[in-house]
Amino acid sequence: MKTKIQTLILTTMLGTTTMATAQIAPKSESSRVRFGTEEIDGINIFYRESGNPEGEKPTLVLLHGFPSSSHQYREVLAELGDEFHLIAPDYPGYGNSDFPSVEEYEYTFDNVAETMDKFLIRRGLENYVLMIQDFGAPVGFRIALKHPEKVKGFVVMNGNAYEEGIAESGWGKVLDYWKGKTPELEKHIKDNVFTLDGMRWQYTHGTREPDSINPDNWVLDYHNISRPGGHEMALEMFYDYQNNLKEYPAWQKYLRDTQPPMLLVWGKNDAFFPVPGAEGYKRDVKDIDYHILDTGHFALEEEAPFIIDKMRSFMRAKIK
Repeated sequence: MKTKIQTLILTTMLGTTTMATAQIAPKSESSRVRFGTEEIDGINIFYRESGNPEGEKPTLVLLHGFPSSSHQYREVLAELGDEFHLIAPDYPGYGNSDFPSVEEYEYTFDNVAETMDKFLIRRGLENYVLMIQDFGAPVGFRIALKHPEKVKGFVVMNGNAYEEGIAESGWGKVLDYWKGKTPELEKHIKDNVFTLDGMRWQYTHGTREPDSINPDNWVLDYHNISRPGGHEMALEMFYDYQNNLKEYPAWQKYLRDTQPPMLLVWGKNDAFFPVPGAEGYKRDVKDIDYHILDTGHFALEEEAPFIIDKMRSFMRAKIK
């Protein structure tokens, strides 16, 4: 759970909804980024928001990956709020959302997607584009299958939905962990993935200029995953990820049947989700703006100006 100090710093309590405002290098007054929380089933879900929620354009819902949070979308929120409404929640256990223990909350993608769906309903969102990256893909596709009438399009950024998009070398011992949990495998994952160096590697691997990547990313992620129970939570999510592969055929059928417009921006040097995962979307989606970028897993860290420009054009041209 958040400490009292974090709560005092981040939010001002207003019933079950809290809201604070901060300015993050905005282009205009309407680009101000706002911070708030919504209580969902007793869990405070933190979110970042920018733009006018009452505007005519659909909302962009930004779903983050592992081991990150809504922090990964900070530049998108600051840049596009002048024209669109954007909202980026943190999943339970991630970022500034509450962190219930594994005994208090079931850390599965089904359950996280259910919490995020309830969050979007609580916020009154009935018409939105989903931006999905890494863990955001299984969360987002579950929401889309439940509410196909609400989802008007996708921005896909290294968010996988195809078996060929799983790199065995990148997943390593996690694939063995899917076959059976053992203390030895858990120790190996903790010692190699959940360390500060492991967090840094996920952001810098495959980038053109590793020294230019903002270190706040992995410092924040390492702090969060190092909280008591953080490793156990992450292991539960890693173990459950295998169930996403079983859902891939349903997600692909959804894409073929509904044909949502799609912008795809994919870091080609991603150690976890290689380019064949991006190519899979071209088989199922006809209206796709497709871009393979020379960077790593978190493409925004090195390609934010390009991606944001493409997002603006996509929203203007395709989303009514």
